[in-house]
Amino acid sequence: MKVAVVTGASRGIGHAIAVALAAKGYKVVGISRNIEPGEPFALTLKSDIADIESHAKIISEIAGKLGRIDLLVNNAGVAPLKRLDILETGIESFDRLIGINLRGPFFFTQMVVNYMIEREERKEENRPCVIFITSVSAVASSPERAEYCISKAGLSMAAQVYADRLAATGISVYEIRPGVIFTDMTAGTKEKYDKKIAEGLIPEGHWGQPDDIAKAVVALAGLEIPYATGAVIELSGGMNIRHL
Repeated sequence: MKVAVVTGASRGIGHAIAVALAAKGYKVVGISRNIEPGEPFALTLKSDIADIESHAKIISEIAGKLGRIDLLVNNAGVAPLKRLDILETGIESFDRLIGINLRGPFFFTQMVVNYMIEREERKEENRPCVIFITSVSAVASSPERAEYCISKAGLSMAAQVYADRLAATGISVYEIRPGVIFTDMTAGTKEKYDKKIAEGLIPEGHWGQPDDIAKAVVALAGLEIPYATGAVIELSGGMNIRHL
């Protein structure tokens, strides 16, 4: 039995990841501020990942009830409550996004991987794994939501640093960088991005779906892409293609 921990698992990309992992036989621990018990979760924990003080309790509860963690998917994240020009970005909004999108996942990962290392079950066929869900906004500027871009850029570097540090321990670390994915969080921007897509923003010509991200998580967690710790996989319909 393998145990997967998915943050931000109550809806959207996180829920799709949980469903896909459960279908592959994982016992899935779903963490979210608004999560409810039930399929596809073996265990649900209501918690705000930005609350650093809650992390030890979360790990303790998972260890006590399921006895292991094989996979961590850092998916929890939020957008600004209001999009504002960078010259008007407020401290409260900046701190909120850094706390949820970067600071929380950074320290939660630290605690999880220390637990993984202590358990010392890192055989090649059972290699633990950490996956960071970031965004194309880690490398693409949006001046009207600067705090989001900065938080995702920081999370992207966190993935690289963890991959570097953990490679010798037998723990693989990857970054998945979604593009324009249709979720509850992006529903309010549908008209804007429908127009941009029609104008050629995305070479494949359509929105991405949460299942697109979930399939990549399953492949990475299942060691179907070996010898690749530190890899960045962009799922953006070709937004990463540079063209004239």
